Amino acid sequence: MPGQDPLCQLDDIEDGGSIGSIGDLEAGRASLIVVRQGEKVFVYLNTCPHIGAPLDFSPGRFLNVERDLIQCAMHGALFTIEEGRCVQGPCMGKHLTPVTSEVRNGAVWLVV
Repeated sequence: MPGQDPLCQLDDIEDGGSIGSIGDLEAGRASLIVVRQGEKVFVYLNTCPHIGAPLDFSPGRFLNVERDLIQCAMHGALFTIEEGRCVQGPCMGKHLTPVTSEVRNGAVWLVV
């Protein structure tokens, strides 16, 4: 059943960093992007809206060099961390698919 276990611990993610994870959603298991900004996390499906490819360069590596945008490894599209909106690349104006989450007791939980 979705939501019974935390996705990860907040401390598993370096502040300003990202990890990849697998989460149980209503529609089934999904590859996820988890980005930490202080005490907040932003979770998205690991699927580029351009062609549906995973975004990571290598497992868990989703951010550009400056670590201020999510970057697609396939075409270099850039997405805002807070909204998942494409600000550069072939999918301009489209969005990553957000996954509702919350930080509770030092753990990241999916809200389904």
